[in-house]
Amino acid sequence: MESCLKDQIGAVLLPGDVFTFIKTETISLTDTSKAEKIICGPGLRRNGDDVVVCKSGVLRHKHPNLYWVDSQQRRYVPVKGESVIGIITTKSGDVFKVDVGGSEQASLSYLAFEGATKRNRPNVQVGDLVYAQFLIANKDMEPELVCIDSSGRANGLGVFGAGGLLFKVSLGLVRRLLAPQNEIVKDLEKLYPCELVVGMNGRLWARAATVQKTLIVANLLESSENMTAQQRRTLFKRVADGNL
Repeated sequence: MESCLKDQIGAVLLPGDVFTFIKTETISLTDTSKAEKIICGPGLRRNGDDVVVCKSGVLRHKHPNLYWVDSQQRRYVPVKGESVIGIITTKSGDVFKVDVGGSEQASLSYLAFEGATKRNRPNVQVGDLVYAQFLIANKDMEPELVCIDSSGRANGLGVFGAGGLLFKVSLGLVRRLLAPQNEIVKDLEKLYPCELVVGMNGRLWARAATVQKTLIVANLLESSENMTAQQRRTLFKRVADGNL
């Protein structure tokens, strides 16, 4: 099956396409310790002895054996371990309800913040933005978020967002922005130094030196989604020269 997958790298796949599993190979959804195992990423799902495509998009490959489907969807499906930008919608006892852009709201305990105790509660209000990570995310349970890592530290998670702008982009652009040494982020930092928070749920938060520059940063990021590298550099150069 791995040879079949390699033959389809870069090809457009549709939901329902099937890759047959050969008995001499092993499929894994989590274990990356052995090079001979095939790792199924987003858009691919194991079904018995087959791998089934569950999202439309382009098949991608990362050495040595990771495969996934690169899609441009906007609807977010929670995944355990992913960091997202959420909006606090309600307080319900000891739990906050958070809008993460999925089919249902996620819960966030007041104890899931660094240094939080029953006496020392975090100052979180309805409407606040939180950068949080999914602790539980499956189809049979309510999604649950935390704002601490495994050692109990915030490590960049928590309430944020004062003075910035929140906007939404496709999940495909989010993956590009989070890629190491991403050219879009590098070019943007040269043009307008800014703070940027990227959520895997397709939400971006930006803050530059002024409100005008913040709006320009947001527009440039949204415009970069469907541009080639050359078109993006041309646009950034025009902005730098003040020709827009």
